[in-house]
Amino acid sequence: MKNWLVAFVFLALSWGTAQAKVVTQTVDYKDGDTVLEGYLAYDDSVTGKRPGILVVHEWNGLGHYVQGRCEQLAQLGYVAFAADIYGKGVSLDTPEACKAEATKFYGDRKLLRRRANLGLDQLKNNPMVDPAKTAAIGYCFGGSAVLELGRSGADLSGIVSFHGGLDNPTPADAKNIKAKVLVCQGGADQFTLKSLPAFEKEMDEAKVDYKVIQYDGAVHGFTNPDNKGTMPGVKYDAKADKASWKAMKEFFNKIFKS
Repeated sequence: MKNWLVAFVFLALSWGTAQAKVVTQTVDYKDGDTVLEGYLAYDDSVTGKRPGILVVHEWNGLGHYVQGRCEQLAQLGYVAFAADIYGKGVSLDTPEACKAEATKFYGDRKLLRRRANLGLDQLKNNPMVDPAKTAAIGYCFGGSAVLELGRSGADLSGIVSFHGGLDNPTPADAKNIKAKVLVCQGGADQFTLKSLPAFEKEMDEAKVDYKVIQYDGAVHGFTNPDNKGTMPGVKYDAKADKASWKAMKEFFNKIFKS
C-alpha cells in the first residue's frame, strides 16, 4: 500500500511538471530593411491572456543571459519577449565592439526608441498577452533603452532598469512617461551614478512615479553571473542580483494587481 501511494504521488508530480512547460522560440521582425530577431518565452500551461514583459539586452546584444531572464519571467506566468535592438546576426565579443555598437544608439535616441517600440509591438500583438498589462525591463544598455521607450510615450504599466544608463539629452521628454518606474542601481557603480542627480531632477520635474534603489557595494553589471570582474568596475553581486529581482517581482505584483 505504501509503495503504491509513493508511486501515485510520483506520477502525479510528473504529470504536473509535464503540463507546465516553458516554451521558447525566436521571432523575426523588421525595422525597414533591417531584420531583427527577438526571443519569446511563455509557460504553455497558463491559459488566457496574461501580462507581457519586454526585455532589452545589454551592450553585447541579445544572447543567453537575456534569454535566460525571459525564461525566468515565463516561469512567473508572464509572456516575455526579448527585443533585438542591434539586428539579426550581430554578435559582439569584445568591449570595443560592444561600445562601438551601443554608441550608435546612444547617439541616435530616435533609432533606439524606434527599435524598442518595435519590440513592444511584437509583445503586445501576441495573442497570449493582455496589451493593457505590459512592462519593460532592461540591463545596462537595455536599461537605457527601456527608459527611452518610456520617454517616447509608450503605453506601459511599468519600467524596470537594472544598472542602466540614466543620462538623457532631452530631459523634457520625461513628461511623456506613462509608466511607473523602478531603477535598480549598484551603490558603487562608477559608470551610472554620476547621472543620478540629473535623472532624479528629470523625473521630479515631470512628476513621474518612480523609485530608485541602490545596493551597497554593488558595481556595474551586478545582475549578470558572466561578469567575473575582469573588466574594472563590472562584477556580479549575488546579493544585489537576488534583491533587485525580488524588488522587480514586487513591483510587477503591484502594477498588475488589478
